[in-house]
Amino acid sequence: MSLARLSFALLLPALALAESPKLPGVAGAIQTAIDTRNIPGAVTAVVTKDKILDLEAIGLADLATKTPMTPDSMFWIKSMTKPVTAVAVMMLQDEGKLSVDDPVAKYLPGFAALKTPSGKPANLTLAHLLTHTSGLGEGLGESGGPGAQRAHTLADLIPQFLASPMLFEPGARWKYCQSGINTMARIVEVVSGMSFDRFVQQHLLDPLGMKHTTFYPTAAQLPLVVTLYSKNKTTGALEAEPPRADLLSRDRPPLGNAGLYSTGPDYARFCQMLLNDGELDGRRYLKPGTVKFLSTVRTGDLKAGFVPGSAWALGVGVVTKPQGVTAMLSPGTFGHGGAFGTQAWIDPVKGVAYILMIQRATFGTPGYRNGDDTQVRHDFQQAAVDALAAR
Repeated sequence: MSLARLSFALLLPALALAESPKLPGVAGAIQTAIDTRNIPGAVTAVVTKDKILDLEAIGLADLATKTPMTPDSMFWIKSMTKPVTAVAVMMLQDEGKLSVDDPVAKYLPGFAALKTPSGKPANLTLAHLLTHTSGLGEGLGESGGPGAQRAHTLADLIPQFLASPMLFEPGARWKYCQSGINTMARIVEVVSGMSFDRFVQQHLLDPLGMKHTTFYPTAAQLPLVVTLYSKNKTTGALEAEPPRADLLSRDRPPLGNAGLYSTGPDYARFCQMLLNDGELDGRRYLKPGTVKFLSTVRTGDLKAGFVPGSAWALGVGVVTKPQGVTAMLSPGTFGHGGAFGTQAWIDPVKGVAYILMIQRATFGTPGYRNGDDTQVRHDFQQAAVDALAAR
């Protein structure tokens, strides 16, 4: 390749971004978070069911090498994997292969012997798993903990979950439960006859065109993976976290709770499908009405979620009383955040989805392993809403 052609090829991502739509104020909101040393950079997207209203890549993916963010920058989206798992379950329900009201023991017989703290049969349902109301224990550890590290497949995790005492009677409380979602991913395997990663790849990622979304990044994709940062409590400086040791290994489970890597534009495609009632570009992924079924609150009066005014549906959080970081969203907005600050929220009333991709550990409310209540999330969403209202 000639030097001229090489130079042009290297400019393509920047050119594509420069030509992408913009909403006034979004870039400024992200730049403020960069200037205050809360994040090194971000990729954001604001979409309707059929249009990209805004796509931004601002700041750096790695401070040491000064690698810029691009639309193809890949983020470990952690718990933003959960809605993908829920959609996989809904696809199987649409096909009549399972129901969320089914007992877990129908697919995993070992659960028939599971007892609650009072000694009663647990009788867990798939809905209990998806709504974090199961009371299931975490086994040897949560996502990324020793239990997950010793497992090679999702099937390896199930005995660990069953060996852990249950925490409460099913339906009595809402408690964020990694083991429940990973059990649900294993049920997808049992019902479909495919590994969970293969099912997601063939039924969602490939047809949606999510080319940089995967449980197992390749060596070729490694340069696209964004560095994770935390903030030094003394100096306030952003410091790189050690890279994931098993990033390129395939000898680990495709965790349904937190396993996916993705990009802003890729996850925006997933959100557009949900905004469009389960259809995108003429292809139907979910039956009409299934997205509504997925996003309907099931936790009743239980205290649920990580910010006030939240409830829980099947694998997604739901905004019931907008306030604070959700003040600009409509009641019924649903979505999920990730442990490293990534966020995606779908507002069916406004017909808009907001996707924020950052990689920042220890961000948000102390004690919570997510960034649901961060200032950058609030400011990004508010800037987008204000810009749309001014049109």
